[in-house]
Amino acid sequence: MASNAPIRSLIVDDEPLARERLHELLDDRPDVIVVGEAEDGLEAADAIREHEPDLVFLDVQMPGMNGIDVIEEVGREDMPITIFVTAYDQYAIKAFDLAAVDYLLKPFDDERFEQAFERARERIVDQDADAISRRLLHLLQEQDPELLKEMEASDEPYLERIAVQGRGKARIVSVEDITHITADGSYAELHTTDGTHVIRERMKALASRLDPKKFVRVHRSAIVRLDEVELILRSGGGNYAVRLEDGTTVSVSRGRIEELQDRLGVDVVQRDE
Repeated sequence: MASNAPIRSLIVDDEPLARERLHELLDDRPDVIVVGEAEDGLEAADAIREHEPDLVFLDVQMPGMNGIDVIEEVGREDMPITIFVTAYDQYAIKAFDLAAVDYLLKPFDDERFEQAFERARERIVDQDADAISRRLLHLLQEQDPELLKEMEASDEPYLERIAVQGRGKARIVSVEDITHITADGSYAELHTTDGTHVIRERMKALASRLDPKKFVRVHRSAIVRLDEVELILRSGGGNYAVRLEDGTTVSVSRGRIEELQDRLGVDVVQRDE
């Protein structure tokens, strides 16, 4: 889906009034187009394959094939972003087990609908950014076959380049340019010599893919490049931080200070006045 294209939505519910209610809410939005409706699970599975919607509002309790069966029939990997619509609250937990982004408990009001829709929109945007990044990397590899050979032949299992998305454009960031990384929820901010780049990645997963000879996790929300560390600082309260070559200060958790000192080969710190 292009960033300015409407969100293609499919409504699945065996109750005509429920379908009409969702249709009215979606028709009020200029950024949405309803590509179809389905009254039961079999129709839903066929419609998802035919229309390939970005978003599906999926009733859980339907005769024959229910909403959960639809997901199993289509396949979780092939399902669009899904919001479950249900009158049975016990299905909410099952919905999230099946990777639905949210659920609407009947009867729902406009505000609750808006919350679920915005959450789904964010997930769709994230998928678009990931797809653009993958396409960009593929194009770069086509233009420079040696890049692909280097990546495949490398004995090092660690990241050398990271695809990032920003302002509608994607680019490749060299890991060598990263001075430190900080966490912002489920996103990571890559701080480089020419700016900050955001990717959707958890710190634990990212830390495991960086060369430990070059990077160290100093806090649950921070990773620093070892050769960028200028000083280890200790405050009067016993808290620690590092100052990087560019003057940036990054907090260090007490449980990680010994590892940091060992990695840097130092056992003294400067008191931060």
